[in-house]
Amino acid sequence: MDFELLHEAFPLLLKGAQLTVLISVVGVLVGLPAGIALALLRTSANRRLRFLVRLADGYAALFRGTPMLVQVFVLYYGLAQIGMIRQTPVLWWLISDALRCAMLAVVLNTAAYTSEIFRTAFLSVPRGVMEAAEACGLSRLHAFLLVRLPLAVRQALPSYGNEAAIIVKESSLASTITVLEITGHAKRLMSETFAIIEIFVMASVFYVVINFTVLGLMRLVEMRLRTPGHAVARRR
Repeated sequence: MDFELLHEAFPLLLKGAQLTVLISVVGVLVGLPAGIALALLRTSANRRLRFLVRLADGYAALFRGTPMLVQVFVLYYGLAQIGMIRQTPVLWWLISDALRCAMLAVVLNTAAYTSEIFRTAFLSVPRGVMEAAEACGLSRLHAFLLVRLPLAVRQALPSYGNEAAIIVKESSLASTITVLEITGHAKRLMSETFAIIEIFVMASVFYVVINFTVLGLMRLVEMRLRTPGHAVARRR
């Protein structure tokens, strides 16, 4: 093992890991509630919201049907070409910085996938359960908050754990727009040292540690919320 290379690469990859974690945390903290809101809209039976439901379905289909790399390029290189966006301070603030643009891409992408996970979870809650809750005197809002939402969250957690791990891995695409997260630093070190295998093995270790932590936390939440007598579902 080349300890000199390890000594040079470790601090840089650790610095990159901090950005990877930042992008992933923003993706979860913003993308999760956005995805749940989209899922609620997509499962709404309110006819007055029909246009918005179709819009949400189209959004989910668009982001689930295109590679995230393309989405990153469109956001960072494509939108910057539009004059209206350059003249709108908030939009330009989001698009003009590579890190903020990468976080926006992760949030938009994961919100689409999260909405599909929770849409399925909401639909899996039996109608009879909600009718029983309302028959017990709960208002629609209370029945949703106390019955439907907890059941849906419990149902969605195994799939969302996988999505959280995917967020960490997809954050590596930020390196394509010059963000120096783990992969960005690894590519730079590779071009300087030509130690391709060693550098990317070290980068992989960082990703594995982060994802093991994420999956471990999700497992703890699942165990905390599991129904007594039911085992926690195993991930593949």
